[in-house]
Amino acid sequence: MEQRRIISLGRSSLVISLPKYWVQLAGLKPGDVVSVAISRDRSLMIYPGLKKESEEKSITLYVEPDEKHSFISRKIIACYLNGYSNIKLVSRNFFTISQQKIIQRTAQALYMRIMEADAKEVSMVTFLDESKGSVQMGISRMHKVSSSMCRDAFTSLRDQNSDLARSVYSLDDEVDRFSFFLLRLIRKAAIDPALANELGLDAIDCLDYQTLIHRIEQIADQAANVAKHVIMLKGRRKSISDVLREKICNVGYDAVSLFDRAVNALLSNEAKDLNDIIESNTVIEKLNEEIAILTFSEEKSAEAICSCCALRDSILRIAEYSADIAEIAINRSYKPQ
Repeated sequence: MEQRRIISLGRSSLVISLPKYWVQLAGLKPGDVVSVAISRDRSLMIYPGLKKESEEKSITLYVEPDEKHSFISRKIIACYLNGYSNIKLVSRNFFTISQQKIIQRTAQALYMRIMEADAKEVSMVTFLDESKGSVQMGISRMHKVSSSMCRDAFTSLRDQNSDLARSVYSLDDEVDRFSFFLLRLIRKAAIDPALANELGLDAIDCLDYQTLIHRIEQIADQAANVAKHVIMLKGRRKSISDVLREKICNVGYDAVSLFDRAVNALLSNEAKDLNDIIESNTVIEKLNEEIAILTFSEEKSAEAICSCCALRDSILRIAEYSADIAEIAINRSYKPQ
C-alpha cells in the first residue's frame, strides 16, 4: 500500500495526488471527473468517472446427459450464491424430464424465473435488487419462521396432530429461500465495498451473519425432522406414551426458548445473560439422558423407540446451535465501533 502526503492547497483545501499507474489504467486526464464514496471503515473509495451501476453477471453451465440431479442443483445454487443474475444451462444432448423438474425446483427455491426453455437450453434470471435488501431484517424474519416451526413441531408431537406437522414440514423450503438470498447478499457484500456500504455491513458482519444464517437454517431442519417423525408415527398408527411425549415436548420448548433468546440478543446487541444460554446446554443434556432412560422403560415398539432417539437428537442440536448463536452474540458485543 502506497503512502501519500496530504498537501495544503489554499486556505481550506487539502489534496493528495493520485497514483500515476492508476490514472493511466483508468484512462483519466486532467479535468476528468472521479466519484468518491466514504466506506463504513472511514476509508475513501475512488471510482473513475461517474460511478456506474455494476453489470449483471452471467454464466453458462453445461449439463451432461447422465449428470446427477443433486449436482445440477448444487451448480445452480453455487452460481446464485456467487452473484450471477443470469444463469444459462445447456445440455450436451437434451434435458430429460427429471432434469427439467430439478432445474425448475431449484429456480423456485432461489426466487429465479425461467425466461427461456427448450429441450437443450434453459435460461433463468433473478430480478432481486440486492442494494434494497436488509440483512438484519431478513435474518429477523428467517428466525421468526424457524422459531414458529420449532414450536409448532413440538405442539404437533404433543397433540399427535399430523396435519400441523405437515404444515411445519412444508415451511422448511421457505427458510431455505431466505437462507439462499441472505447468503447471496453477504457473499456479494464481502467482495463489493459499495454494496457493503449500502447494506451497512463490514467484513466482521459478513463472517458473523454467514454463520448465524447457517445455524438458523439448521434449526429449521431439526423442526422439519420432528414433524417428519410425527407424520411417520401417525401413518404407521404408532404413538409415544403420554408421559414420555410430554417430557420430550417440554425439553423441546426449553431448547427453542434458548434459540429465541440468543437471536434476539444478537440482533439487539445485548450481551446480558448470553453465558446462561450457553451453560443451559448442560441442563438440556441432563434432561435428554432422563428421556433416554424413560424411553426404554416406557416404549415397546421399534418405531416409537427410534423416533424418540431422533427427537432427542433434534432437541440437542437445537440447543447446541443456539449456544453457537449466543457465542456469536457475545463476540459481536465487544466488536470495535
